[in-house]
Amino acid sequence: MDEALLRSLTPSVLSVLVRRGADFAAAEDAVQEALVEALRVWPAGGASPSSRLPADRGDPLRDAKGWLVTVAWRRFLDAARSDAARRRREELLDEEPAPGPASGVDDTLQLYFLCAHPSLTPSSAVALTLRAVGGLTTRQIARAYLVPEATMAQRISRAKRTVSGVRFDRPGDVATVLRVLYLVFNEGYSGDVDLAAEAIRLTRQLAAAVDHPEAAGLLALMLLHHARRAARTASDGSLVPLAEQDRTRWDTRLIAEGVGILQGALARDRLGEFQAQAAIAALHADAPTAEETDWVQIVEWFDELTRLTDSPVVRLNRAVAVGEADGPRAGLAALAGLDAALPRHAAVAAYLHERDGDTATAARLYAEAAHKAGNLAERDHLTRQAARLNDCRCR
Repeated sequence: MDEALLRSLTPSVLSVLVRRGADFAAAEDAVQEALVEALRVWPAGGASPSSRLPADRGDPLRDAKGWLVTVAWRRFLDAARSDAARRRREELLDEEPAPGPASGVDDTLQLYFLCAHPSLTPSSAVALTLRAVGGLTTRQIARAYLVPEATMAQRISRAKRTVSGVRFDRPGDVATVLRVLYLVFNEGYSGDVDLAAEAIRLTRQLAAAVDHPEAAGLLALMLLHHARRAARTASDGSLVPLAEQDRTRWDTRLIAEGVGILQGALARDRLGEFQAQAAIAALHADAPTAEETDWVQIVEWFDELTRLTDSPVVRLNRAVAVGEADGPRAGLAALAGLDAALPRHAAVAAYLHERDGDTATAARLYAEAAHKAGNLAERDHLTRQAARLNDCRCR
């Protein structure tokens, strides 16, 4: 059974259990147990919903969801009945729905809002949602937050304890949901798991449902980045840097849509970080060639973004833009005050040193960056850069 199918069904199965009265932490545990059971028995086929995926009956996706709901609900009931403190709820929980295909209603976005519960801090709500609904691993979430994996595991465990026994009937705020969707898209766009299309789908729903310029800004940002996706990798799977991408492969329809949405958001004069990021992406998309990129204006937008977020990652990316607008030494000066432990710091430093003519330092830093890379494609690209410079020096 395709693990991508399991990942896509997880939010809707989880939302069914929550609607039936399960508290979030217990429901999430039950769904995880159902997923493990599915991986164990689904390849064997069969027709019994108590043990295997129904065979060739109606819509396979709906049948799979129904199977997962049935197994997860039974796991939840078993856990609830074994806990003396929850026995008062047994009368409510005893009514088990008949096995079979589940409703096709998509509750995913609503579940994002419910996970952004007022009882949780924004950072805890984001971490919990990414783990339980977004399908990211603890390691992926830790990397996004620039913290050790053990720290993130503790944060998620505390969040689950906080909401244990809490009814998810008060949705959280839009800003927290936007942050979750942004991180899910980033992982799907550049990480191990392809979640970008799902993040765009949910952000479209959100932008249509709420009057919030940052929702529109985030949608524009996603569309502008996604428009370049086909050009980001070569036929052998290797990464292609932005400056070297074949711009004829960019999706002009998505670019036009993203720019239009961004212009509408900016016209409301309520600038936020996602709108600023989208403006930078739009300037890249507007340039016919890499050499014609308006780096001066991009630096100005990075200045706005720095003012809005004061993020070290934003300052790191700003150093690249400064290096393009004012020369590599200006970029290195902008980089000097940043923590060298930041992800991609070594890669940025290598690029700026190479442009400044210091190929020995650049080769060393590319090799260091490759060692720290978060995924195989990025590691391979940085290794190639180091090898290229070392080869040139040996000739």
